[in-house]
Order: sequence, then C-alpha cells, then structure tokens
Amino acid sequence: MADIRLTQLSHGGGCGCKIAPSVLQSILAGAKDLLPYPDLLVGRETSDDAAVYRLNDQQALVATTDFFLPIVDDGHDFGRIAATNAISDIYAMGATPIMALAIVGMPVNTLPVEVIRDILQGGESVCREAGIPIAGGHSIDAPEPIYGLVVMGLMHPDQIKRNCDAKAGDVLILGKGLGVGVLAQAMKKGLLDEAGYRALIASTTQLNKVGGQLAPLDAVHALTDVTGFGLLGHLLEICRGSGLTAHVDMASVPVIREARGFAEQGIGPGAIERNLASFGADVHCADSVAEWQLRVLADAQTSGGLLVAVAPEAAEQVLQLFHAAGFEYASRIGKLAVGEPVIHVS
Repeated sequence: MADIRLTQLSHGGGCGCKIAPSVLQSILAGAKDLLPYPDLLVGRETSDDAAVYRLNDQQALVATTDFFLPIVDDGHDFGRIAATNAISDIYAMGATPIMALAIVGMPVNTLPVEVIRDILQGGESVCREAGIPIAGGHSIDAPEPIYGLVVMGLMHPDQIKRNCDAKAGDVLILGKGLGVGVLAQAMKKGLLDEAGYRALIASTTQLNKVGGQLAPLDAVHALTDVTGFGLLGHLLEICRGSGLTAHVDMASVPVIREARGFAEQGIGPGAIERNLASFGADVHCADSVAEWQLRVLADAQTSGGLLVAVAPEAAEQVLQLFHAAGFEYASRIGKLAVGEPVIHVS
C-alpha cells in the first residue's frame, strides 16, 4: 500500500479537475430551459452552489453533488477532502446538511481493497464531524479513482443566500487562505515538506459550518464557496448574478503561508491557465499586482473558503464568527460597487 500513489493514477486532482468555465458555458448553452416549477427556488440560472426546492413555508430542501480525482496520495486524506468539499456546497447556501450518499468509482484491478476502504472511511469520518449519515450511494469500476458525495440539507426558504442577491456597497469577506492548488502541485513535484502537507490538509478538511450561522443574518446578501474556478471565477459569478463590479485589495487577500513561496516561483496547477483563459478579460489588474498574485487569485481551490458579500455595518460581526470558528485566514478582501460585472484588482 505504501507504493500506491493515488495522484499518479489520475490525469488531474481535486477541484482542478473541473471543466474550464468557458467550456462549461458552451456545453450548457445548448441546454433547454427548466420547465416552470414554482417551488424550485434555486436552479442553474445564477451558478449557485446547490439546488433549492421549497417543501413548505418553513422548509426548503438543498441538494448538491460533488466528486473528483485524488489531490493527495493518502487514501484516508483523499476521502476527507472530497467529503468536506461536497458538504461545503450546502453550507454555502446557508443550509444545514442532513444526509449524504457516496459516489464511488474505483479501478478495482489496480487499487487494493484496503486503499479503497481508507478512502471511504475518510469520507465517513468527515460526515460524522458534520453530524450526518452516509445513507447509501453508488459505485462503479472506473479507470481512475473517483470519490465524492451527494449531500442534502434543510433551511428556511427566506434565508437562502443566492449569488444574485449581493448589493452595491457590500464588503467581501473570504474565509480561507488561497494556495491549495499551489500546494498540491508542489506535492506532486516532490517539493512539499511535512509542514506544507499539514497546511494543505488543514485547509481542505476544515468544514465551512459557519455558513449555517450566516444564513439568519439579513445583512449577509450573497454567499458562495471558492473552489475550482478560483477566487476570481467564483467572485465573477456573484458579480454577474448581481450585476455589480468587484474591487479586490490584493494586499488583503490571504494566502496560505506555506504556499506563498511556491506561488512566487510560478508553481501551480494547469487549472490556473484554463481559468484565466476563460475569464481573464473580465479581470483588470493594477500595475502593482504581480504575475504570481494574479495566478493565486485564479488558483483552483479544492474545498476552499466561503466568500461572503455583507453589508458594511455587519462585516465585523461576520469576521468574528469566522475567527471564533477557527478560520485564522478570514479577511476582508474588497467590496462591491455599481458597475459592469468585472473585477478590479489593486
């Protein structure tokens, strides 16, 4: 088992496996409009993190699915990261998760049963931490290792946090530091030491439970999580959904300490180039922004932090909730304003 390197069995890893935003947009452009379902409160229209269906005046069902290829070689850690990432979509809507189903695709003739069991047990451990069961699932024999979850949650229909509901003047708060994709690439190159690996695992397995605390706050207008499209890509989803311009202060954007040196050397996943090719025209950087900083902003984050658009008077309260929950990197990173749906970085 010590000789099994999960990352060598797959062509990509983590949320860096996502289809590039521009390609995904082209694929979905041909999709038919949803039929009129009045109780479907959130569908695919605003690129939100999960679908929301109203059950009654007090409850809405929130549902999502997320799965990917290994970002690390340790099976247990891979399972933990994939489960944390999937559950995050529920928190990113402001909901409370209630149940999960496992999505499993494994090369059964290549991977020992013990490694597959480690992956599943890693996912189960995170679900226990979140207080939800894995009630079932589906498995197939696949050429590459795939693991993830379908997750369902509940929330009040009036507390949904959509990408389209941000307001001009809102403060932007990011819950986790950037650089997960950078660290993962450094690991693949054999450059990551034990401290760097611990930082990678600590970030990607930290549950975004604070999302449930943000849901009741009327001052929190929009909420999403930063994953495969990087901070820029997911912030643009808010900008486009809400019809606003974002101003990002690069000096305030948190970068995981152990990732910065690698980022300055230009180390990072291929998803960075794909992301920038997809939406780079809508990102305007001041001359003071270094190339490595732009790349970090587009770095594919696996199980990344929550991105919050909140009224200025409640920004400090939101930050305190993050810090009290153990999110050391949580920071104000900018604001939203009236204007075209683009991002200005200075």
